[in-house]
Amino acid sequence: MGSASHRAPNPLRNPESISSPQRSKRALILVILTIFFPGSAQLIAGNRKLGRIAVSVTMLCWLAVIGLAALYFINRSVILGWVAHPNFQMVLVIVLGTLAVLWLIMFINTLVIIKPKILAPGMRVIVTVFTLAAVVATSGLFIYGASLVNTGRQTIEKVFEAGPAFEPVNGRYNIAVFGADSGDNREGVRTDSVALLSVDAKTGKTLLISMPRNFQGARFADDSPMKKAWPDGYNCGNECLFNAIYRDAEDNHADLFPDSVKNVGAQAAMDALEGTTGLAVQGYVMVDMAGFSQFVDALGGVTIDSGGWVPYNGKKWEGTNLRTHWFAPGVQTFNGKQALWFARSRDFTDDYHRIKRQQCLQQAIIKQFTPQTILTNFTSIMSAGEQLVETNIPASQLGSFVSLAEKVSSTPFARLTLGAPDFPRSFSTYPKFDQIQERIQSIIDKQNAPKKEKKKTEESAKTEESKKTTEASQAPEQSEAPEDATDVNNAPKLSNGEQEEFTQPDGSPITEEYLVQLELMGYTTRIAQIAANNDECSVP
Repeated sequence: MGSASHRAPNPLRNPESISSPQRSKRALILVILTIFFPGSAQLIAGNRKLGRIAVSVTMLCWLAVIGLAALYFINRSVILGWVAHPNFQMVLVIVLGTLAVLWLIMFINTLVIIKPKILAPGMRVIVTVFTLAAVVATSGLFIYGASLVNTGRQTIEKVFEAGPAFEPVNGRYNIAVFGADSGDNREGVRTDSVALLSVDAKTGKTLLISMPRNFQGARFADDSPMKKAWPDGYNCGNECLFNAIYRDAEDNHADLFPDSVKNVGAQAAMDALEGTTGLAVQGYVMVDMAGFSQFVDALGGVTIDSGGWVPYNGKKWEGTNLRTHWFAPGVQTFNGKQALWFARSRDFTDDYHRIKRQQCLQQAIIKQFTPQTILTNFTSIMSAGEQLVETNIPASQLGSFVSLAEKVSSTPFARLTLGAPDFPRSFSTYPKFDQIQERIQSIIDKQNAPKKEKKKTEESAKTEESKKTTEASQAPEQSEAPEDATDVNNAPKLSNGEQEEFTQPDGSPITEEYLVQLELMGYTTRIAQIAANNDECSVP
């Protein structure tokens, strides 16, 4: 046998001993190995100690990725919960940044091993460009990912509170959602849109309770400071509408609240929702109307199926001072500005019409707020979120909420309006709180009932409901509503559902141009008749 000194040199470690084409092939192989398994190039052609360390780190990373992928398919709510937690995000930022730097070091070392000087001039350029592209696609991608995660973490820390997460009450999370109008032409904040989102913590089944802004006599929770000021409820006639509670608390009763309450108006409105509905309200989210459109744009728009013509203000029609435009019935994908108009419009109709459209829009947005949408539009969503939301929900709560969100988005909302069409139109002025709380509990019981008991529960509820709807002012369509009328997609109609479809005098379909001509001629009653079904809306 010959001595070791007479063995053939290893071409991977001694590129000078091989031909120019083989050197080129070797260079490309080493770069590819560094792309897919960092450290392997060093093991076979460079510093073995460095290679072993890098390969060990690489294997740990691949095992972590495989483990997380398996957990995602087994119980992805756990993964989503981790990703939503600021502490986990900070760890992820550090890990991604560190891996990006280490990967860059491995590419630099790989170039040293390749020895570009011994390559043919043309191949030297190709290998250098290929390596730079690989660095951008790997280390660059990790740095970008770390930047995105850090953006999300900073937004969460700015928007959400510190402190421990809260537990569900009687198995449910109850969160108040306020649509705040605080424009330059308004004094203070006005909560023109108020809803209570009650979610079953295990199933994600959701009840959306809408509070008309003109609701009078709202009761406050027993432990609310506002109960000292209004022991018999917020009851002083037409001045004591629900949407005035926020400002009344801030202007006149802020001294009643402890210093720990950062937003006195929101807390007072939460207390009013709790006292009125009988559900323990644990937190609030305030959606600024100005930021709402930016948020919808960040989601890529929102899709709904509108049942009627909905007016909105736009550019003046040529040769007129009229600004009324119309969203046509049918499936619509709205951008942010259009969604805001759709949610707020009440021309030719009333508040109850827009409440039902808001219920529909809220479910559509939550349905579209999926992990895929978040990942695709992460930066714009985070940027919009900072402008959109004020909340007292702790950041530590996001884990449980994000893991619950998928269940919520896949289940149609049950809904209840504390006014028409679920109660007489006079109900908001003269509410009966025992009826409100009984109705809420009956919907929750129906949601919780096992499938085999649901039919019996629905029949019992229907019988009980018929006993309570003998008032002459009760909307006629309520007694004719289908069994699942609490579903947002199958809500009772505010208009007469039996009336014939409106057409133009010549029998042709209604158009935007026709509606504009009617308004120019002053036929507003006719327009109101045509628009009367624009509360009808569903989520495709």
